[in-house]
Amino acid sequence: MGFFKDFKEDFNDAVNELVPGGEETASEEVMVNTLDGDIDVESELNKLDGLLEQVSKKVETPADTVEESAPVEEEPKEEKKSFFSDAKKEAKREAPKMDVMGNSAERTAAADENAVITGGMKVTGNIESVGSIEVQGELIGDVSCNGKLVVTGKVNGNTSSAEFFADAAKIEGEVVTSGTAKVGVGSVIIGNITATSAVIAGAVKGDIDVNGPVVVDTSAVVMGNIKSRSVQINNGAVIEGFCSQSYSDVDVNSVFAV
Repeated sequence: MGFFKDFKEDFNDAVNELVPGGEETASEEVMVNTLDGDIDVESELNKLDGLLEQVSKKVETPADTVEESAPVEEEPKEEKKSFFSDAKKEAKREAPKMDVMGNSAERTAAADENAVITGGMKVTGNIESVGSIEVQGELIGDVSCNGKLVVTGKVNGNTSSAEFFADAAKIEGEVVTSGTAKVGVGSVIIGNITATSAVIAGAVKGDIDVNGPVVVDTSAVVMGNIKSRSVQINNGAVIEGFCSQSYSDVDVNSVFAV
């Protein structure tokens, strides 16, 4: 008889640990007769089966609730992820292509265009072109082009181009080019010249500022200062001014350092 008594006491302790507040219930339902006497074994076993069913129901109920509510929390996350993903794709597709200067990369310059002012034409006003310009006649005004500027006539104004060539021309104004400036025989320029390299075979009254080499040919007459990386002066050229190789890689002061 002591076996059932010890078993029920151990079972009561286990029920109290699993189910809060189940101490009173377990003690009432599992109460046994501690007096010596005959015990109905089958009746006691039925009571134990009933307690096991109650305990299993109370333990399984919270787990079932969690399983049902879990999918509800995941749905908003999937919607947010899809929303931001679609927004990124849309912004990437609609963003225009830009170059390093902030301009649209789709814009193209018509560099093959060539405008000609014929010998019998006289134009007054500024001229701009995305291509090249050739002045055979007379122009009173500034000239700017993205291509090559060729002057065989007269220009009274400043010029700006990617490359400059004067042949028997008469120019009064500044000559600025991002490439080579060539002043041919018979040309007269009254104004400063700025370029990356230069070949002078005509007459220039003004300063010549070139980052690269300068060649002063035999027929050249220069009345002004020459500032360049290097200067080649052919025999017969006339220069009235100073020549400075300030763009040279040689440190002149270090040569004479004591």
